[in-house]
Amino acid sequence: MSISPRVSLSTSSVYPGSTASGFEMAARLGYDGVEVMVGIDDVSADVTAIKALSSFHEIPVVSVHAPCLLVTQRVWGSDPWGKLRRSAEMAHEVGAAMIVVHPPFRWQREYARGFVDGVRDLEHEYDIAFGVENMYPWRTGKREFQAYAPGWNPLDETYDHVTVDLSHTSTAGQDPLALVHDLGDRLAHVHIADGSGSVKDEHLIPGRGNQPCAEFLALIGTSNFSGEVVVEINTRKAKDQNERERDLVEALDFTRRHLSS
Repeated sequence: MSISPRVSLSTSSVYPGSTASGFEMAARLGYDGVEVMVGIDDVSADVTAIKALSSFHEIPVVSVHAPCLLVTQRVWGSDPWGKLRRSAEMAHEVGAAMIVVHPPFRWQREYARGFVDGVRDLEHEYDIAFGVENMYPWRTGKREFQAYAPGWNPLDETYDHVTVDLSHTSTAGQDPLALVHDLGDRLAHVHIADGSGSVKDEHLIPGRGNQPCAEFLALIGTSNFSGEVVVEINTRKAKDQNERERDLVEALDFTRRHLSS
């Protein structure tokens, strides 16, 4: 009988709450682990503080999300390869087995040119997986802009490890079930969320959008998937802490229920 994957919480799911509150809520609400989103506050980039939070709350760090968002461009310096090296060093220090990274922005031309081979080289150098995340075209009205290079679709590249995010499949108009089949054993990590097909990256609670979240979870729950499932939702519109916690519990319950269905 297969064992369902662990369900962990991204610290970005409690924003504008702190990294520390992410650890506290993950442990108290019954999550299996934490993914650290580096850059949401100073603590998230402090290896000593992350180790202390993990130890205090007795909850493991399962993955590190490298600081590659627009809003984290200056975290750990401006060199994108330096950011990935710092992420690998943090992962080793805290015991995480996965680093989540976005493909480069198109204006990062030199970084983008060597990205596919460079990520593979880092995996060998640090003996750790870099799960390159599926992204999406940027859209404004009827216009579409390709913001990522070498591209937003991981199927077009030869990455050894891929992170699939269901909010991103929604924005891209991509079928996440087909993505699982097409990636095969390259699927290494999951961000579970939902979306309504908006041009915005919504990160809705799974089950509240139009993505086949239940079917996706059932599919990987009965496959040979051995990676982590991380809840990465947007709770910024929660009117208070109680509502935010209810959202996090709903996401956890939905994910566990359908992984084991």
